Amino acid sequence: MTTVLDLKPIIKLTSEEFYQLCQVNPELPLELSRDGELIIMSPVGGETGNKEADLNFQVSLWNYKSKLGLVFSSSTVFDLPNGGKRSPDVAWISKDLWDSLTPTQQQKFPPLCPDFVIELRPPSDRLKPPQDKMLEYMDAGLRLGWLINPQDNSVEIYRPQQPTETLSLPVSLSGEDVLPGFTLLLEM
Repeated sequence: MTTVLDLKPIIKLTSEEFYQLCQVNPELPLELSRDGELIIMSPVGGETGNKEADLNFQVSLWNYKSKLGLVFSSSTVFDLPNGGKRSPDVAWISKDLWDSLTPTQQQKFPPLCPDFVIELRPPSDRLKPPQDKMLEYMDAGLRLGWLINPQDNSVEIYRPQQPTETLSLPVSLSGEDVLPGFTLLLEM
């Protein structure tokens, strides 16, 4: 279950203020929507945590072999260009994009949108919040995103300037030209 606090009537947190808020509350997984809503995410259960770990492992294994970029866990907050501060379940950034950041930017919440993300819908959440999150990534420059929805046995694929594609019961997904040669094997 996710808790959303609307801070807009009271305060608009800057990137640095949000970073400091996270540093003094390390036990709280926090996000900030581009609309200024503070999002407190509850921990996931064993089944969802295992699925997240498997997704991260598959992307990490491909990246270990290809050496094309860096993979990030769900604990990483990205300071998106559109104002959101988001933590995808799995994120990948090309080496060139990562190398364009200063060491300080790499140390804090990276000020960029990942090239690729996976979001896994937890059993306790409605579908709309993760869909809104995916649209926020798209508006920030995401090149490819997958919203995996085990409850409906479907995956939504997000690509720039294209309508969202929904696949029912896919067995695998292609990384297309963003993650060349990568195939995600799905077990829903």
